[in-house]
Amino acid sequence: MAPRPVVRPAEAPDEVTGPPCPSCGTPNPPERRFCRRCATALNPAAKPEPLPWWRTVWPFRRRVRASSGRAVRLLVILAVVVALCAGALLLLPAGRALFEDTRDKLGKPKPVTPVDIRASAEVAGHPATNTTDGLSNSYWGAPAPGASVTYTFGKPFRLVDILITNGPSKNPEVYRSQARALRLDVEVTTWDGERQNKQLTLNDKPGEQPNPTGISDVKTIRLTLRSPVGLASGRQLALAEVEFFQRT
Repeated sequence: MAPRPVVRPAEAPDEVTGPPCPSCGTPNPPERRFCRRCATALNPAAKPEPLPWWRTVWPFRRRVRASSGRAVRLLVILAVVVALCAGALLLLPAGRALFEDTRDKLGKPKPVTPVDIRASAEVAGHPATNTTDGLSNSYWGAPAPGASVTYTFGKPFRLVDILITNGPSKNPEVYRSQARALRLDVEVTTWDGERQNKQLTLNDKPGEQPNPTGISDVKTIRLTLRSPVGLASGRQLALAEVEFFQRT
């Protein structure tokens, strides 16, 4: 005879309280990591926040393999460095000129006196040294246009301005008694032998006329008289005063 089956009472399900499973809805104890029914993760890792837009643009994007695009990035960085160096070399003279010009404007200029003055031609009684004697009623008299005067200085300096008093005097009644040059060709020689040329255009009126320059390491300055006005028989080209100013 087969044994009679034994009826066992079914265990009542445990009453569990806790957060429900996001997949099947079964409540689970708070300390569980996976659902006790379907094994779904109860606390999945939070998704990373999206990158800002500028981080999504290469080469700022970093969510790539360690070796991905490394060679290309190095080439781009090298090209940028080379471009910056080339730009610095090209812009260096302009940047230096701007720096020196700013220093000229911030500093207070002071007069500088030449140690030697020589003229290519001069009328008797009106030597070229009269242009630096500090007197506005004495002048250098040149017989014709093209005459020049050369000023030599004892040590190099930064020339920031040339102050010209044209004609025989700053007195309006005497100014037109002699001829005047309305243009001066300026040749500046530095201590290393370099020459720079400028043209100064003068107004036909008495009084001082400033002419900003901005030239470093000046050794000699030669002024040549051009564009005469009022020149006639018995008259001469007159230049009353020439003052040079250096940066302090």
